[in-house]
Amino acid sequence: MVWLAKWIYEHVPDARVLIVTDRTELDEQIEGIFLGVGEKIVRTKSAKDLVNKLGASTPWLLCSLIHKFGRRGQKRKEGPIEEGDVDAFIAEVKNSLPSNFKPQGDIFVFVDECHRTQSGKLRQAMKDIILPNAMYIGFTGTPLLKTDKQTSIEIFGTYIHTYKFDKAVEDKVVLDLRYEARDINQYIGSQERIDQWFENRTRGLTDIARARLKQKWGTMQKVLSSEERLKRIVTDIISDMDDKPRLASRRGNALLVVDNIYQACKIYELFIAADFHECAIVTSYRPTRSEIKGESSGEGLTEKLRQFAIYQKMLNGKTPENFEKEVKEKSIKEPGQMRLLIVVDKLLTGFDAPSASYLYIDKQMHNHGLFQAICRVNRLDGDDKDYGYIIDYQDLFKSLERSIHDYTSEALSGYDKDDVNGLLKDRIAKGREDLDTAREQIKALCEPVPLPRATEDYIRYFCGDTADADALKNNEPRRVTLYEFTNALILTYTNLANDMVAAGYSEPQGKQIKDDVDYYTKVSAAIKMASRDYPDLKLYEPAMRRLLDDYVRADDSKKLSAFDDISLVELIVKRGEEGLNDLPEEIKGSEGAMAETIENNLRSAIIEEMPTNPRYYEKMSELLDTLIQERRQQVKEYAQYLREIVELTQRVQNPASGASYPSTLNTSAKQALYNNLENDEERALAVDAIIRQKKNDGWKNNLVKERVVLYAIQEVLQDDDLGMRIFDIVKNQDEYNR
Repeated sequence: MVWLAKWIYEHVPDARVLIVTDRTELDEQIEGIFLGVGEKIVRTKSAKDLVNKLGASTPWLLCSLIHKFGRRGQKRKEGPIEEGDVDAFIAEVKNSLPSNFKPQGDIFVFVDECHRTQSGKLRQAMKDIILPNAMYIGFTGTPLLKTDKQTSIEIFGTYIHTYKFDKAVEDKVVLDLRYEARDINQYIGSQERIDQWFENRTRGLTDIARARLKQKWGTMQKVLSSEERLKRIVTDIISDMDDKPRLASRRGNALLVVDNIYQACKIYELFIAADFHECAIVTSYRPTRSEIKGESSGEGLTEKLRQFAIYQKMLNGKTPENFEKEVKEKSIKEPGQMRLLIVVDKLLTGFDAPSASYLYIDKQMHNHGLFQAICRVNRLDGDDKDYGYIIDYQDLFKSLERSIHDYTSEALSGYDKDDVNGLLKDRIAKGREDLDTAREQIKALCEPVPLPRATEDYIRYFCGDTADADALKNNEPRRVTLYEFTNALILTYTNLANDMVAAGYSEPQGKQIKDDVDYYTKVSAAIKMASRDYPDLKLYEPAMRRLLDDYVRADDSKKLSAFDDISLVELIVKRGEEGLNDLPEEIKGSEGAMAETIENNLRSAIIEEMPTNPRYYEKMSELLDTLIQERRQQVKEYAQYLREIVELTQRVQNPASGASYPSTLNTSAKQALYNNLENDEERALAVDAIIRQKKNDGWKNNLVKERVVLYAIQEVLQDDDLGMRIFDIVKNQDEYNR
């Protein structure tokens, strides 16, 4: 809407655009998006206001909210005017129209959600009443039903543009969707079958993780073998919360769609009874005493009484509106604290519906309702969300019954197949495809590493020659690709770890894949360590650590714990040679790998600090070059090399420790000036003084304020070129920010 409106305004003389919506949230969203690109849009307040503004030549950009116009306290025979009430909107516009009304400008009307039935009526009425010559353009984020498609095209004309789901996935605008139909009844029967279910669900876990789940298994066996259907669904979802990567990490959340409010209350009660408290109900239900009037019969709780009691207990004194707002916000901002929302109709469509990672469906749904619901889970949300996940307890697509995976039939049969092509993909089949692709990618990336492919060989390939000051930077894209491919390998494996047999892998193949994940995880960790690539590498966030612990080896990530909050350079400064003991075994076990890891880290630190004190760090770089050459030529014993490079590391991190400065040069900024002014103490102090005198708050990155400091330095030094070089050093001193 934004870009088309801007294009029309720029290319059509006297153009004006009116956007018509039928929901407050959409009206507010549209205003915010236009303001975000610097375009002010005027939201009309009433039918009269709309008519008046259309009759004037300005503003060029308007939006109108249908349902607002009838809300002035009046009642119709059938009740208050509701959202989307096109008839009331049309009536009020008609009543507000002056006899001499003439719209000004060349008007384009954007009708939002044009797949809705009433959009055609709205377009025709507006054309007949106030805007007979306008161009009407319909927008929808949902495919048109086959039964409505021809009518919509007759009303709005042919498509200007279509952007379908599979293309959006390809462009990484939305995520792919994975589908799994679950027949919870399949778990009932013999004890042997129940035990087999447990084995299949935990096949990819380590003994430690399996033991943790075994503690819960006694209760689960009883539930699966004897309790009613809802309890089995509750147990199934809680199990997912423990072993599905994004749910287990508490980075993602889930929605459970049920058929009615009583069912929502009952299933909520079962979750609480199972000691799962990070859940809530969000429905249109408002518990009032009038709801339960006459329900008490003395023969126990009726459904209404039980529903009322459960809801009141959940609300805990809060109004339904405040409670809903609170849990929605928590679900979005703190998914670990609100992991599951149980819904009937709310939060499944529209702008205000929160994004989720998993959608559980235990309700008959089809076409528009189903399409919009499953799109709750296709929104982007961090690098560790690789797709949206649909679990269907109603077998809406009959895939269990007929063993088919054509999800464009059955529940989405109201759409043309091309319009929903590729919407859902079988979880296990696509999971295997993704895992195989991830393995092939990382193996191909590492193929050029020379044999025997020891840690030292990987370091040299991904970091470059430590004697080359530019090698680390030049090889950065290669390392980034390695980290991305490692991430993909871990995620695709953990998504399928419990279903390797179902995916068609033999036990030896499954073991080999697990070993591959372990191997490349360690390679990536070694390269990360050797290159000083510390910033926010998702692979070792707490969420990923748990995946590694559960599915690969329990101690993998623990080896890197010493470097969570401190770099190798800082660790060496703090602990000397002793700090090297915290290097991973695969690095520590090779003198060459250890040396190149230290050298790369030190080179990176020198390059990073170079702008703050070029003369000093050029000297440090030369000393590092000398040490590297001496190591390679075996001029010194390895132990002597280690002592000297540890000492050099300390000098790099703390320049004052390796040089003697006059007592007046008592800050790093003054010392940097001294080093770069040919060790001239007087000039260094003079430049420092003038900077402190002339700098203003927020002077850095402010052109006018920067020039004041630059000219002052040049005047003190009486050399414009030297002054410019010193000014560049000064800008990199944190001390002058204060």
